[in-house]
Parts: sequence; structure tokens; C-alpha cells
Amino acid sequence: MNEYNILVADDDKEIRNALDIYLTNEGMNVFLAADGAEALEILEKTDVHLIIMDIMMPKMDGIQATLKIRQDKDIPIIILSAKSEDRDVILGLNIGADDYMTKPFNFLELIARVKSNLRRYTKYENYQKNKEDDGVLSIRGLVLNKKTNEVFVNGTQVHLTPIEFKILQLLMENKNITFSIEEIYEKVWKEPFYNSENTVAVHIRRIREKIEVNPKEPMYLKVVWGVGYKIEK
Repeated sequence: MNEYNILVADDDKEIRNALDIYLTNEGMNVFLAADGAEALEILEKTDVHLIIMDIMMPKMDGIQATLKIRQDKDIPIIILSAKSEDRDVILGLNIGADDYMTKPFNFLELIARVKSNLRRYTKYENYQKNKEDDGVLSIRGLVLNKKTNEVFVNGTQVHLTPIEFKILQLLMENKNITFSIEEIYEKVWKEPFYNSENTVAVHIRRIREKIEVNPKEPMYLKVVWGVGYKIEK
């Protein structure tokens, strides 16, 4: 297996040390953190390929750390949790974690999940590199290919209608710029806007349902109340 940098963030020293041994035996470089804040410091200095993140930690917990990481990084995150933290697991997955395991866990199963997530991530990264000069728009795991009319979310293809694709393309080509409903309609439908608020709103809702983990708390397609919609970078 190729050499990868793995970050383990857990306040339990025994778990950190055990994972250090298991991952090192798999030919991986391991970086250890006792809390979320320390994990973020390591990320600033090191090119990490995957993170194993405990939820309950001092200073900064795994949920807060995951939120900060997902602001600009797409690397895989596996959450570790106690059974009593099921709600936190769901929240973690909604904000961008890729997988989770419940404590106590089988170390060999966790290593297998690490390898599986690394394979998916490597495949996704290679796809991005091969397409980056070929009409591809990419924002934090959301990838739109203008030439093939394909859309991927974290490596998984989602299927949009032609109108949905055009709306998403417009917003991704103009990151952080808010478009009114009228502007979206006239740019996508290529005709004057006339009482078409519901038409645009329905398409926006469908796009969210397809690209967002939790459409009620979107990561990508945001509403600017009283103004319109935008894709956040």
C-alpha cells in the first residue's frame, strides 16, 4: 500500500498509541493529537490524507474540529464515538464526516475502513486531477463537469436534469455571488422573468436534495434571505 499520512485525534492515550502501532505496521505515517485544537495545528503543517476523529475531546471536540476542517479540506474523516453519542454521529456525518465507528471497536475493522476510505479518496483525487483542465468546476467535494454533464459529490455521481445542471453551473461559475430568482431564471431559461418564483424555487429545492447531505442545513447551495441564492466557496 502507498505511504499515507494519517492523523489520529483522541484524548484516550491508549487508543492513540494502539492506532499508532496498527497504522505504522501498515506502512502509514501517523500523527497524534489529544484534542481538536491540536489536530488543527497538525493539519496546518502537514499534508494529511485521512483523519480518525474522536467526538468527545477537551478544548475542541470532534464536531467543532470537523466543521473547521470542512471549510477548506476534502480529506476523509472517520468519527469515533461512544454508543451514547449517536446524535453526534449523525451530526458529524451531516457536516462532512465520511464514516464512523462506535467504541469499543475492533482495530482491524477500523484499519480496513481506513484503507477503504483512502482508496475512494485517491480515486476521487485522480479524477479531479485528470479533469481540472477539462471544463471541471470543483468546490469542497462538489464536482461539475461541463463537457460530460456529470456531477459528483465526494466521488459519488448524482443525476441532475438539464435545467438543474444549468442552475448549478451558473452558481458554481460565480462562487460567493448571490443571484436573485429573477437573474437565475433569465440566465438559465433565456427568457424574460414573469411570476416564475415558484419555478426557480422548486428547481433549487431539487438540487439541494441531490447534492446536500442534509438539505435543511446545506453545505453548498445557500439562501441569502430577501436576495437570492449562492454557492459558497
